[in-house]
Amino acid sequence: MKQTIYIKFILGYVVFFLLSLLFISYENRQDIMDKQIASSALSLYNQATGISGYYSRYHYNINNSDDDYNFNSDIKTFMLPNDTTLWIVSDDGKILYSSHTTDNGSNLGDLSVYFNSDIYTTTTFDNLLSDEVVSVYSPIINTYKVYGYVILNRRLSSVVSDFTPFSNYIYGIFLFVFVFSLSILIVFHLSVYRPIKKVKLAVNEYAKGNFDYENLKINSKDEIGDIAEKLEFMAKEMKEKDNDQKKFITNISHDFRSPLTSIKGYVEAMLDGTIPPEAYEKYLNILLFETERLNKLTESLLLLNTWDSKGTKLDLTDFDLVPLTRNIVATFEGQCSKKKITIDVVFGCKSYMVNGDQTKIQQVIYNLLDNAIKFSHNNSTININITDKNDKIFVSVKDTGIGIPKENLSKIWDRFYKTDLSRGKDKTGTGLGLSIVKEVINSHNENINVISTEGVGTEFIFTLQRSKKTLLPIVSP
Repeated sequence: MKQTIYIKFILGYVVFFLLSLLFISYENRQDIMDKQIASSALSLYNQATGISGYYSRYHYNINNSDDDYNFNSDIKTFMLPNDTTLWIVSDDGKILYSSHTTDNGSNLGDLSVYFNSDIYTTTTFDNLLSDEVVSVYSPIINTYKVYGYVILNRRLSSVVSDFTPFSNYIYGIFLFVFVFSLSILIVFHLSVYRPIKKVKLAVNEYAKGNFDYENLKINSKDEIGDIAEKLEFMAKEMKEKDNDQKKFITNISHDFRSPLTSIKGYVEAMLDGTIPPEAYEKYLNILLFETERLNKLTESLLLLNTWDSKGTKLDLTDFDLVPLTRNIVATFEGQCSKKKITIDVVFGCKSYMVNGDQTKIQQVIYNLLDNAIKFSHNNSTININITDKNDKIFVSVKDTGIGIPKENLSKIWDRFYKTDLSRGKDKTGTGLGLSIVKEVINSHNENINVISTEGVGTEFIFTLQRSKKTLLPIVSP
């Protein structure tokens, strides 16, 4: 089964719990128990010191005690717990008295075997005792002489039982902390896992091509929210690209099918005799026009495709924009005569040296002027104005034609886009001219803007970098 991040998080949480429990059970528990034993031993030692002090002052010669000396009355005075045994031991290790009479007369031998540098030990005294005890001792001293020892023994099981409530308290705290820490899991589920799951579902839908998926709604302002916001933006962009691609296919199919249908129809009509031989010249000219249109469309597509794959390569040179513009205007003389259009060219200076790709800039001005003539009314004027400011040259091509609707201004740079959706007015255009213009200007790291009012006209303005090379003033021919 495929592991999700949620399962991994829970497994990690469980492992953390088990390791923590193991640590408390074997490490901290033992450490705390040792401290509990030491604390109990210290209490015993204080009692043993008090008892040995008593005997050191009042009955230090314990080896020569009268047979009828009542040690039991001393024990009652000391008020020892039931689980604690008192031994009075001679200096050679013999138990002279035990609060448990079964131990009387036993010989412990050298006490240093049991007691090292610590004040207590845990022992059975070589199995003298059936249960392990916590044992402490204190010497009975008078006039700098050791007469014997007071030894207190408490069963280790009793000391451990004292620790049990505290141990249970530790486990209780641990379980409380563990249960409380489940809130971390809840926070993770709500703030991390659920948003990630939403992102995953959205990505799966986008991968299927469903860019209309709208259930990716994450309101958090953290990294996941940022990713979700960018995914939604990406999906929107991909949807637009998908729509553009479909529109591109539709447009290119239309632009290729229309001339091909005309060519096929006229050729068939000429072959079956529908068109008589004397009319061949007229229809051959139509076929030539349609062929040139297909050729122009193909060249433009190849050009844009080359730019897309390899980028627009520029052959940068310094050239004068004034004669270049005049030559371009001259090529439209025939078209302007048919529509009785006047082209008014105004130069702010006699010469404008710019740095750019001369061939591509020529194509930009040509496309803009061709576009202006195409959508201008008969007997109108087109204005071309070239000015400069600082290190920039501004080129304006303005017509008084049909204009562009406001809602279509952002789309005019799209390939195959035509403002005339019926395609009834523009038979010669490919819908690629402005795309080429935009690509060329952008490749020069310059800007192009459009100002248009429907029914009034359109103005395109683009910038070029002024050349650092200057020319001597020239006389306008």
